Formats: sequence, structure tokens, C-alpha cells
Amino acid sequence: MIAIIDYDAGNIKSVEKALVSLGQEVVLTRERDTILAADKVILPGVGSFGDAMANLRAYGLDQVIREAVGENIPFLGICLGLQLLFEYSEESPGVEGLGILKGGIVRIPKREGLKIPHMGWNSLELINDGRLFRGLPEHPYVYFVHSYYLRAKDEGIVKAVTDYSARIHASVEKGNLFACQFHPEKSSEVGLQILKNFAAIGKEVG
Repeated sequence: MIAIIDYDAGNIKSVEKALVSLGQEVVLTRERDTILAADKVILPGVGSFGDAMANLRAYGLDQVIREAVGENIPFLGICLGLQLLFEYSEESPGVEGLGILKGGIVRIPKREGLKIPHMGWNSLELINDGRLFRGLPEHPYVYFVHSYYLRAKDEGIVKAVTDYSARIHASVEKGNLFACQFHPEKSSEVGLQILKNFAAIGKEVG
């Protein structure tokens, strides 16, 4: 069973629908016991970093997420869910992220001819043999919607990058903790393969 964390922050139903189409059993929840009993956990998200962190703390989900990651339950952050795993975001000065991974979220720099937010399809460069991307071509196209991007402290955890006014760390993996800046649930067959790969990962690393 895959638990999708419900903290009033966006694209939950589209993630649920994509997983159900793959034959997965899914529950939307903010209950600690349900999350920690799940085979996999997903933290989705659309919206403001500060508001999202406030919601996670109000529901006590910040500690539950740390517990789930600490217990090595395969965990996937999507879009804002990726950003929340890190230490801070320029979008919400003074607000601490979960800090499970080192690094921060910075604004995409303005460049003539490029619109912000970065919205639409863009290709990935796959690096460091990420397990989410097995079975995909070398430069798969995925769907982005964001104005801020990850700058991870440890580039060894970065498994995919893309270029949009900057070199964007688009996906990370550390142990059984995974995250994507793009939306796999909106990324057609490529995105479904990524979700299928995540669903196939066991609790043990490797």
C-alpha cells in the first residue's frame, strides 16, 4: 500500500489517479500509524514553501516524515514535496524546511526569452544511475511547473538535471529517499514508468 500524505497542498488526486492506473493500492492520509505502516510514502505538493511547512507542522507530519525516512520506507517527494525535504527556500525567508537533505531552494534567474515559472515539458539529463529512471531513454521529457529550484549540497545524490536559465537539480536519491522537481503524474508514459519504478522498490536499499 502506498500512502500519499494529505496536508492540504495540491496535486494529491492526480498522483492517486496515476498510481491506481498502475494497479497500486493507495490511501490519502495524514495519520501517523497509517503512514508508518505503508509500503511506500509519497509527499506531493503545489504552492508556497512557507504555507506547506506550516501545514506539515500543524498536523505533526514533519516528525512523521522524519520517522518514515528513518525507518527506510521508500519515500518520494514530488515538486514542492522535493523542496520541503531540504533546509530552506528563498521563496519563504526565515522558514526552515525539513532539513532531511542538505541544500536549499533558490529562485530561477531571469533570462531574456525565458518565462518564469518554468512551465511545460523539458528533457532530463540522467546521471549517477537513479533507480527511478530505469527503463527510460537517456533524455526523457517530463512536465515541470516551478519558479524555484533545488541546489543540493551533495551533487552525488542528484540523479537528473535539466537546463532552464540554470542547471536545475531535477531529481535526487539517497538510500530509499527519492524526490523529483517535475510532476511524474503529469508526464505521460515516462512519468508512469517513474512511478512504476518507485512502486517496485523494496524497503531494503539496492
